Amino acid sequence: MTSRFTAAFMGTALATTLAFGATTAAADAQKFELDASHSQVLFSYNHLGFSTTFGMFSGFEGEIMFDEENPAASSVSVSMPVMSMFTGWEARESHFMSDDFFGATPEDMITFTSTGIEVTGDTTALITGDLTMNDVTQSVVLETTLNSSAPYPFGPKQGTPTLGFDATTTILRSDFGVGNFAPAVSDEVEVQISLEALAAE
Repeated sequence: MTSRFTAAFMGTALATTLAFGATTAAADAQKFELDASHSQVLFSYNHLGFSTTFGMFSGFEGEIMFDEENPAASSVSVSMPVMSMFTGWEARESHFMSDDFFGATPEDMITFTSTGIEVTGDTTALITGDLTMNDVTQSVVLETTLNSSAPYPFGPKQGTPTLGFDATTTILRSDFGVGNFAPAVSDEVEVQISLEALAAE
């Protein structure tokens, strides 16, 4: 599926996240692990011209190799279960998991692996990576913002170096083989990502 994005999203860092040059990160890059309790992917699409329908994914696993001095040398890899989708309407979730769309099993994952990064400002970047969903891989661009890079302020994690990112993009669901009922139900899906990652022990 060929993805279109509002490149200028989820680049926030998915952001999902600063990551590029998916080869070897710089030697001084620091490893951060995603905090699944504070990481989400939101999606929305137009339903028949009447309303905007929303949903989300959670249950992230992944890591960021973050080079603060040279962000373009950073990298990211993320995965989340397809069946973690939540829309607030059980019948809709069941339909999305059916053969009309994902035909999902508990083992099916959505993954993103960065392949390159273009730093566009002090806290912004365009992150390019391979998005795999429904057994289809396409290159996507995330418009990413680094919200904060600071020690966690309190509790058991106090003092742990922590990153926070937001990102956005737009994809065409038909590019990933889940285009049923398009264009009556919008083929374009807006994606918003927000995540936190803590320095690995």
